[in-house]
Amino acid sequence: MNPVLEAIDESAALEQLHELGCTDGLPVIIPTAARVERMVLATLLDGDLVLGEMGPGMGVATVEKVAIAAVMAGCLPDYMPIVLAAVKAVILPSFDLTEMQSTTHCTAPLIIVNGPARITCGPVASGFGALGPGHRANASIGRALRLAMINIGGAQPGSSDMALLGHPGKFTYCLAEDEEHSPFPPLHSSLGFKTDDSVVTVIGAEAPHSVIYSGNADDPENADKLLAQLAVGLANFATNNAILTGGAAVVVLNPEHADIFSQANMSRDDVQNKLWQFTHKPVSQLQQVGGAFGGGRDPDGDYKTFNKPEDILILTAGGSGLYSMVMPSWCAGKHKNSAVSVLVETDQFCEIPL
Repeated sequence: MNPVLEAIDESAALEQLHELGCTDGLPVIIPTAARVERMVLATLLDGDLVLGEMGPGMGVATVEKVAIAAVMAGCLPDYMPIVLAAVKAVILPSFDLTEMQSTTHCTAPLIIVNGPARITCGPVASGFGALGPGHRANASIGRALRLAMINIGGAQPGSSDMALLGHPGKFTYCLAEDEEHSPFPPLHSSLGFKTDDSVVTVIGAEAPHSVIYSGNADDPENADKLLAQLAVGLANFATNNAILTGGAAVVVLNPEHADIFSQANMSRDDVQNKLWQFTHKPVSQLQQVGGAFGGGRDPDGDYKTFNKPEDILILTAGGSGLYSMVMPSWCAGKHKNSAVSVLVETDQFCEIPL
């Protein structure tokens, strides 16, 4: 059983949670026993069921503890299958959670939702402003993962969470792919899942970097020019991707930009391959700005910022227009900041009436 805190009222309880370092700095919903029990009930799982350990504090993540984080974050019970999947993803060894939570880099877990759970466990926004305010599922699902990382994983700024500045995605960082307006198959199907599966993909990422491009359908080089712009944002010499190399990253195409590739008859694989080539860099520039990271290479040659095209995740989301987004990454840890995908399990989910 988790220890039970007591307070004279919810206002006092909130102040107590702030004082104990149990919040992300914003007000939370008080996780009363009744609220937590209702959240656990929605999963039809035993609250004591152990999901795994969360670094760096190596706290044991149970269904009940995750439910506490979900209550505090403002989740509806409907969101619990996605929250549980996100927690399962980050506690897998390949996510390197302990190292990611302890690095001085600003990395934060970006949650990408695919499949029917985008609707049945949300809805999780994928259109205009999907990474901004106004979308309860996006905001509270991402926040629930962060509160779990704080209260189960023990990540506290300046002691165990060593990010020098962090970024706003460390409050919440969650969106769905806009599968309906994408010219490509859903992201999760390209990662080996069935199209009708519900999947959460999590990757440690920087804040979104805006990439501006005004398309011209009459320009035969339209797609290549867009790729060049995306490559600048993704792997310029201010990013870890260009200096440390070998990690993964994310490209979020707005539907208009995605359509440019469709008009050029380019598949997701085609875009990944060409973008991978566009992010090859001259060693001479790396040696100029990267210090020791440029050692041991032929100064007259090029090098790869990503080991393989598949390390660049590409999805469609947002409103149509001039701007897409790229999310460079940390590129470190034993598994080089790889993306991790987990099935969203909804078979046992029980809908709880409001």
